[in-house]
Amino acid sequence: MFLDLERRTDLSNIDNNIVIAIDGPAGAGKSTVAKQVSRILNINYIDTGAMYRAITFKCIKNGLDLEDEKSVVDLCKNTDLKFENNSIFIDGQCVDDDIRTLQVSSKVSYVARIPGVRFYLVELQREMGKGDNVVLDGRDVGTQIFPNTKYKYYLNAAVETRAKRRYDELILKGVKASFEAIVEDVRNRDKIDSTRVVSPLIKASDAIEIDSTNMTIEEVVDFIVNDVRGK
Repeated sequence: MFLDLERRTDLSNIDNNIVIAIDGPAGAGKSTVAKQVSRILNINYIDTGAMYRAITFKCIKNGLDLEDEKSVVDLCKNTDLKFENNSIFIDGQCVDDDIRTLQVSSKVSYVARIPGVRFYLVELQREMGKGDNVVLDGRDVGTQIFPNTKYKYYLNAAVETRAKRRYDELILKGVKASFEAIVEDVRNRDKIDSTRVVSPLIKASDAIEIDSTNMTIEEVVDFIVNDVRGK
């Protein structure tokens, strides 16, 4: 999907579609919950973080200087980016695996901080939500991307709980990890996400906050699915 960066998406008819916004801090379980919600409700899942990774992957592939903001934004203007069956495609190529490499992970922050890139991807996410029923997770879905949707959830959990989930994931993958270091990393990410100038992490005033500290993923998913069906 290509977009004119000078044009903003008209969201006046957004109520015609189901747009579920799941925001929250790192490690709250947003992606896992969003994927299960999309499966149960049979709607598309848009991984907003994967979109930034896809643009980063294309920049690296094309040998772009990531400090050259104009070139990166120009690349965005000429990129066909879309989701099909919960897989991400860039210029017709599925890049699910390509965007998860260490090379992309180490560079994506340079791309995500560029205002023109954020504007492009926010508009693209809005276009996707305008044309189909979707669930999105991120930091600013309910505050910036789809502020008018009535399906807003803020998923949170205690720092130690979020760190433990991340620790367990790494151990399961055979990666050595320090729980104390992960706790510190989660705290640092919370501070960075909530204090950044562009699209900071904040709870939308009309979002339902879900504290998942003592909840299973299935309980969170059931809550959201039942709430959506009841509205």
